[in-house]
Amino acid sequence: MSDGFAGVVDSVGSPARRAAAVVPSDTQALAEVPKALFVGTGGTLTMRGVGGGADQLWKNVADGTVLPFRAEYVRATGTTAADILALY
Repeated sequence: MSDGFAGVVDSVGSPARRAAAVVPSDTQALAEVPKALFVGTGGTLTMRGVGGGADQLWKNVADGTVLPFRAEYVRATGTTAADILALY
């Protein structure tokens, strides 16, 4: 398959090239810091951004939302959203 963007430098503002399922955890950081998160089934997320000093509660995130947030942690406690994908 041809990729007209193959020579373009990847950056945080570029479209994601891959996705991976997120398993919320109170103790484990994400394996990689994503460009954004996709929330398949909406709800609440408890997250900490890369280099952040405290967790933040994101309420009423709708189904199908893409959050342009570079999360280091997605916590299990307080997270009711599901089907979360990290976009890289």
